[in-house]
Amino acid sequence: MGGPLGAIIGRYPSAAAGGGGDDDELGGGGGGAGAGGIIHHNRRCRDIAFLVIFAAFWVAMIVNSSFGFNQGNPLRLTYELDYKGNVCGDKHGDPNLHELDVRYWMNPNQVYQSGLKNSKVNLADAKAICLMECPNPAADGLNFICDYPEGDIHLSVDDWINRDYDYFEFLTPDMRNSSFQLQGPCYPVIFPTVNVYWSCQFIARASNVSLKHWQQMGGVSIDENILIDKTVHKAIDSRSAVLKRYIADIGKSWPVFIVCGGILPVFLSVIWLLMIRYFVAAMTWITVFLFNALVISVTMFYYIKAGWIGNDPLTVVIGESDPYVHISGREISHLHTVTIFMTAVMIIAFLSSIAIIRRILIATPVLKVAAKVIGEVQALIIFPLVPCFMLAIFYMFWFSATLHLFSSGQIVRNDCNTDCCSYDLKLGKVNCDNCCGYSIHYTPHISIAILFHLFGCYWATQFFLACSSTVIAGSVASYYWRGGEISHDIPFLTVVSSLKRLTRYSLGSVALGSLVVSVVEWVRFILECLRRKLKFVGSARESCFGKAASSSSECCLGCIDWTLKSVNRNAYIMIAITGKSFHKASVLSTGLIMKNILRIGKVNVIGDVILFLGKLCVSLFCALFAFLMLDTHKYKSAHNKISSPLIPVLVTWALGYIVAKLFFAVVEMSIDTIILSFCQDAEEHQGNAQYAPPLLMETLDEQSDLQRLTQGP
Repeated sequence: MGGPLGAIIGRYPSAAAGGGGDDDELGGGGGGAGAGGIIHHNRRCRDIAFLVIFAAFWVAMIVNSSFGFNQGNPLRLTYELDYKGNVCGDKHGDPNLHELDVRYWMNPNQVYQSGLKNSKVNLADAKAICLMECPNPAADGLNFICDYPEGDIHLSVDDWINRDYDYFEFLTPDMRNSSFQLQGPCYPVIFPTVNVYWSCQFIARASNVSLKHWQQMGGVSIDENILIDKTVHKAIDSRSAVLKRYIADIGKSWPVFIVCGGILPVFLSVIWLLMIRYFVAAMTWITVFLFNALVISVTMFYYIKAGWIGNDPLTVVIGESDPYVHISGREISHLHTVTIFMTAVMIIAFLSSIAIIRRILIATPVLKVAAKVIGEVQALIIFPLVPCFMLAIFYMFWFSATLHLFSSGQIVRNDCNTDCCSYDLKLGKVNCDNCCGYSIHYTPHISIAILFHLFGCYWATQFFLACSSTVIAGSVASYYWRGGEISHDIPFLTVVSSLKRLTRYSLGSVALGSLVVSVVEWVRFILECLRRKLKFVGSARESCFGKAASSSSECCLGCIDWTLKSVNRNAYIMIAITGKSFHKASVLSTGLIMKNILRIGKVNVIGDVILFLGKLCVSLFCALFAFLMLDTHKYKSAHNKISSPLIPVLVTWALGYIVAKLFFAVVEMSIDTIILSFCQDAEEHQGNAQYAPPLLMETLDEQSDLQRLTQGP
């Protein structure tokens, strides 16, 4: 650094003359020379341009989300389209399809033909209607599934449902002849079907009784090839269909997110902070033990849902089905992959815990520092509720907009060249000019809107985390530079003062810092997507040089990201102390750290590891509770059935981690702020920190710890 930091922070007695007003705001002027000026010296608004950019970003987020709210329909994520373009289960359809949730393909020959190679028939153009449940062949006769009643069929939808969708007896001779040609309006039920994610999966096992009755009535030949089974399964199990179901799972699991991703992590984090306050010596051991126990528990739940332990595996079937019929899906494959990954994590976690067990005691002194600060500035325990509440409001808006954006495609008629005919009840005759079905068309600008929406979530999250960290750093800095004297008459005054300084002077700097991290993360994400795509489409095997370049670039970006996050955290501390811009605060903090890298590292690294494990404990406990909630009957049957617990548990874990990060920042920022302040204080006063509070000196008075902070290697 270019000069002593004391002149910038205002730790010289000359600052006392102009700091009276600020002393009062901080709770009195008896804590050292110029205590108020220490925090309030030479402040003005910084990085205003980035605050304007952040405000413009919020306007763009609202506009972007309004597009989704106007165009989207979350029902499309769960239910499919019929041949008229209606969403199954939509009460605003034509006809009213309320409670008619299951898509059923009426013509088995169309389904078979759509699976043939070089066929002009597409499954999306095969005639499908919405039913309440998937039909099965009659045991001693022949059942029919007839089209929606209209035209000359004078039945209400309710009567049609009560008759099991069969009005074959009311057909005119022309209608019957058309039905025998598989042109409708009624079609035979020859194959058993199973409800797989609200589409009727054909089982290529034709009923001999029903098929015999059909042939005796003069019906055309029906193909019995297993291709009819594979064609439907391919459509249900496509990547786009699985992605839609995963997004729909988020909408169905909102009670889990509120309880396990909101309320529970707040409670656990507060408990952890209180235990740090009163049982700091035991918390390192408790944290390591709980972390391993929770990793094992979550992994065992994955084993159960993967079907490798117990008798409660994930199933793709909704409702009851033949136990001898096994239907797989991508969701099950994904669950198997995650289970293997969690097994590796469990093993690595256990071995890592053994490796650091001898160093755990090093974390105790540094945690004592934070415990002392929390004990003096007790409002810090409660403060994270403020950003937590703001994030909760943002996430409710964001998740709702996400469901609408992912379902905001346009329902358009397919452009098909198939030669098919079906009976049109409205026209009263066979129509061969209206064979094309409907699909949901997603334009490129929808993909861009979704990517912007995802980036917006990450930036907003980083911004709220940064604001919380800066407020905490400002509160702890006030505590330190006043010699550990804080007014207890107004316990929230220190935190409120720090919050006021942030909102008045430094929001632009925080916006810039959070933007830098978000951009780097998204560059990593985009490059990883491109790498996977190129690897997938590449015809030749990737060369050793290509693999090395890809791995090196990924490693470099990861190191840059980690470094930026570390620099940002310390920059927020200097912003809170000095009021400088983000760039200048980064330079100041980096210079201070580089001068004391070994001193800080010896104390802080293990402490950071324990705090990281603590955040993982909270988030893993939330994931475990989410598993328990999702394992209830509500989420395993009927309309609330989730396709897989994978995404809800992952989202719950992420929410729990973010909430834990807000609360654990009290300890992290306390430690970092105290250590940065103490190192600079000791450096400028020949190893004797003049502004260190008595409570801090009591904790650091042990010779080994004091040497670790004040002496070089």
